[in-house]
Amino acid sequence: MTNANNQPRKRFLALDTATATLGVAVTEGGRVLHEINASGERNHSVHLLPIIGEALQATGGSAKLDGISVGVGPGSYTGTRIAITAAKSLAWGWKLPVAGVSTLHALAWGGWNAGAESPEEDAAGNVSSTAGSAPDWIVPLLDARRGQAYTALFALDGGNAPLRLAPDRIRLMADWVKSLTERLEQAKAAGECPRRIWFVGETAAHGSVEPLKPLEGLSELRALPYELEGRWIGFLGEARHASGDIDEAHSLIPNYTQLAEAEANLLKAGKGGLNSR
Repeated sequence: MTNANNQPRKRFLALDTATATLGVAVTEGGRVLHEINASGERNHSVHLLPIIGEALQATGGSAKLDGISVGVGPGSYTGTRIAITAAKSLAWGWKLPVAGVSTLHALAWGGWNAGAESPEEDAAGNVSSTAGSAPDWIVPLLDARRGQAYTALFALDGGNAPLRLAPDRIRLMADWVKSLTERLEQAKAAGECPRRIWFVGETAAHGSVEPLKPLEGLSELRALPYELEGRWIGFLGEARHASGDIDEAHSLIPNYTQLAEAEANLLKAGKGGLNSR
């Protein structure tokens, strides 16, 4: 079987444990062969390998794989390590290439697709009268507590993966909304205001009416609770593998965006710490 470029389709195992959802998928040529998304209590270290085994059994085993894709975060510090450790170990054991992708990028793409068919309502449950002509903006959200969120900004107009407009970071939501307001005002002045701006992911804490109030009237607002699905890690990973932009398995590390508090304290004390990127 070949793709549009007449190249043999390649098969990849995709993993992500950076969020409350454990996502595993086997993808091939932009389609899902098998997918398991286990939501609920974060006990990913117990369930990941059995779920990988189930997915591989359903798709012909590890011998048919051409590579591994893994979400590198940001998100849960412990959770992110689980998938990355598994991906590195499997890549080394099976002699397969591995590619890390942004969990927030996958969350944005999946959330937008989930919301594209949802009712046209803004964060307050109403349809906004303001609409632009530029591609939608997508703001993925993972709660980081203390008024903070792991977040980024993307643009998408259907078709390919979202285009990144701002990097993955942990941000105070009040400051982030202010920054987004300024961006939208500049885009509106340039005639490039997005049709809609989506807030997707863990929206309960940060995607309600009050936190987003400064954005009202600038663009149609959508707030959509969404749990990451493994397929979006797989699709992003396929693109990296196809471009040859893969990672060295032994040096692949999580994208924490900041050190965990305990690690930061060790670093301050001069006792070393983990690298982050």
